[in-house]
Order: sequence, then structure tokens, then C-alpha cells
Amino acid sequence: MTKFVLIAALGTIASVSAAGPDAVNLRTAGDYAILSKTGISTVPASAITGDIGVSPIASTAITGFSLTYDANDAKATCTQVSGGNVYAADYDPPTPTKLTVAIGDMQMAYDDAASRPSATKEKLNLRAGILGGETLGPGLYTFSSSVEIPSELKIEGISTDTWIFQVAGNLNMAANKQVTLVGGALASNIVWQVAGNVAVESGARMEGILLVKTAATFKSGSSLNGRILAQTAVTLDSSTVTQPPPQRRILAQTADILV
Repeated sequence: MTKFVLIAALGTIASVSAAGPDAVNLRTAGDYAILSKTGISTVPASAITGDIGVSPIASTAITGFSLTYDANDAKATCTQVSGGNVYAADYDPPTPTKLTVAIGDMQMAYDDAASRPSATKEKLNLRAGILGGETLGPGLYTFSSSVEIPSELKIEGISTDTWIFQVAGNLNMAANKQVTLVGGALASNIVWQVAGNVAVESGARMEGILLVKTAATFKSGSSLNGRILAQTAVTLDSSTVTQPPPQRRILAQTADILV
């Protein structure tokens, strides 16, 4: 299909071909590099770029961070968090309300991704969920059990292409392996909807938005270019989490309405 992208800097409209399913709209959940219902813990020193938040649980569930509260007690800062702040449900207004909305948006995004019609043919249970060595183009991929990434996985497409991975079990990534983006593919357009746990082993590099129904664990030296939006706990061990730019496909869909 043909979509239109507004190129604001040039004051023009460019037509591009975008492949894959309609993007999952994160709404305000997309304001966070890490968002969790039950807690965020780290073994220092992790490096997180972007906001992190917990709700409905209180700030006592944010552990391993040395927090400095602002004058209004509505947010905190930390040396392990750059380009953003730390938020919790027991901070002063307007933080509790904003977090409640973001948690609701996270749940909506998860439900949206999970409810998409299952993939068919080659994108259904591809290689029985063993994805190492694959190069995956845009599309919806459905797995009725767990997914393993035991070696390098390439995700190839242009900047407006989209991917949704529906995983009924766990998502496990082996140590010192990586997901590599090829051809202009963006982490912000890759969604991993995981009904089980996410485990990224030591030294591994993951890409994409993790919509996790249970827990997400990143082992020593692992990294993510994306977001962790978890309905239970997020555990880091000297890990790096870098939030990506906004979803280009959402921008393209919006521009399509405007022209």
C-alpha cells in the first residue's frame, strides 16, 4: 500500500511504500523507556536513556537506583537514567494520574497486538520458533509457544515497515547474540507481544518494543534499543536500554489522513 509521510523540515510530502501490519499505537506508554506495574530493579550500573516509571506499585519497588527527588516530589533523577526522569505512583501530582493513563495505554497496546488475526502459512510458527540465522521482512508473525534467538537474527525493511511478533510463550535470547536491523528498519516499528517472560542473556542485543505480560530480565552487559513495557517486573543487570525515535508508521498513517 502507499502511505504519505510529512517531511516537516522540507515542507513537502513524500510518498513511500510501507509494508506490514498497521502499527501498534503505544499512546502515552510510548513516553517511557521502561514502564512496569510491579517494579524495576537493577544491579548497577545500568544505563537507561528515557523516562522510567512504575504504577500502581510505589517507588519502593524501584531498587538499585540512587534517586534524587525534585523540589515538588513529582519525579526523581538518577545517574543511571539519562535524558529522562524516574516516576512512581506515590509521587506527587500530576505523576500518579499520568502513570495510570500510561499503564492503561500499555495494556491497550498489548491487547491490540495480541488480538491481531494470527499469521498464516510461512509466518505461522516459523521454524518452530527457533529464529537464529533468519532474515525477516515486514509482517505479522505468530508463534503458539516460545521463541528462541540462539544466533543472529536480521530484521530487514524500510523505515515505515512494521513487524508484530505474537509469542504465546516466552522469548529467550542467547548470550552474546544480536538482533540486527537492515535496510532502514526501525526498532520503534517492531513489536514483540510476549505472553510469557522475556529473558535476554549476557552480552546480547535486542531490538524493538517489548510488550510483556509477565516479567522481563536483562542479564549482565545485555542491551535493548527499544522499550520495555511490562505488566509485572523488569530486572536489569548492568544493562543498557535506549529508547528509539517515535513510531514512523504512526506518523505515516497520520499524514495519510491529512493529505
